[in-house]
Amino acid sequence: MADLLTGIALFLIIEGLVYALAPRFIMRMAKILPSVPEEHLRLTGLAAVVLGVVLVWFLRG
Repeated sequence: MADLLTGIALFLIIEGLVYALAPRFIMRMAKILPSVPEEHLRLTGLAAVVLGVVLVWFLRG
């Protein structure tokens, strides 16, 4: 359970840093995202999930 909470905390830190350090980038991405095809967003999200699982597997292995 501690690992899960640590992961959530790290996610919040990284998200917060992105919004704090690059707000214009986030605003541009928010404008661009509606024009990106749904299939591309799904594939990118799936690739991120797979990469995350592989990284956790190697690091915690």
